[in-house]
Amino acid sequence: MEYTTLGWTDLKVSRIGLGTWQYSEAWGLTDYEKAKQVIAKAVELGINFFDTAMVYGRGMSEEFLGKALKELGVKRDDVVIATKIPGEFLNPHDIFKSVDKSLKRLGVDSIDLLQLHWPPCWHNFPTSAYAKTLERLVLLGKVKYLGVSNYPVVLIEELRSSFSFTDIVSMQYRFNLAERWAEEELIPYAEANDLTFIPWSPLAKGALTGKYSPGALPEFKDVRGGEAVFHPENFVKLEKLLNTLKDVSAKYGRTPTQVVLNWMLKYSPVILPIPGAKTPEQVEELAGALGWELSYEDWRRIDEESRSIRISYATW
Repeated sequence: MEYTTLGWTDLKVSRIGLGTWQYSEAWGLTDYEKAKQVIAKAVELGINFFDTAMVYGRGMSEEFLGKALKELGVKRDDVVIATKIPGEFLNPHDIFKSVDKSLKRLGVDSIDLLQLHWPPCWHNFPTSAYAKTLERLVLLGKVKYLGVSNYPVVLIEELRSSFSFTDIVSMQYRFNLAERWAEEELIPYAEANDLTFIPWSPLAKGALTGKYSPGALPEFKDVRGGEAVFHPENFVKLEKLLNTLKDVSAKYGRTPTQVVLNWMLKYSPVILPIPGAKTPEQVEELAGALGWELSYEDWRRIDEESRSIRISYATW
């Protein structure tokens, strides 16, 4: 496993993390023992960065992750646990209340990285108010570092200016070869400010794995059922890129999944993708994205093919 540091800190994290949204009704992996097998394989392969959220299964993901790490005998200092607090919890009272519940579900005394899942856009909590409360959690030792997810740059600036003695260390957003809007201003902002950029949906919820084709799309019964990238008018736009990924993967003796993640890791040193997995075999495949490198020519070939894709979200 390859490692880097989290933002401007000296906290060591694996170059690829494990996303755990899968442990929820949204993705359908609600069997604890199967989830534990996935986590166990990740630990075995040296993945030490685990990303979850309070809203994933309404706490199910946090519970599964915390219980599995404990039963596997993983030392607390050997893993980095990142969770996320939703925007509607970002008022001073609920911040403490929700973090206390999160700590209990995870079975830990402190959270390594607490990320703001999205802004409190429906409840109008002042940024300065929740910023000060978040700092109290850092001061009290219940949260080590703070990050943002799905925040526009203007709100990041407001949040950072509201802190007195701390700062964010990471930014988490949708970013993959089919959906690249984050590279317009978000990734450059992370690079300029020594922040880790954490792409969620780095495989476009599986659309880039090579498992599907425009003429053979299944009727998804999970969160992918309403995902724009799988809409027929969009998925057909991926055909050339998918063929390129298959061609390049064959050249390197890798899978399209591994090529996609390797491309992303080569895009910027601040990137730390968090793909999800439902089986130990999928974790092994994810880890196989490391330990080798695409040539400049192949990286550019994929990049150029990707840039021609325009996903439309107005599908209904």
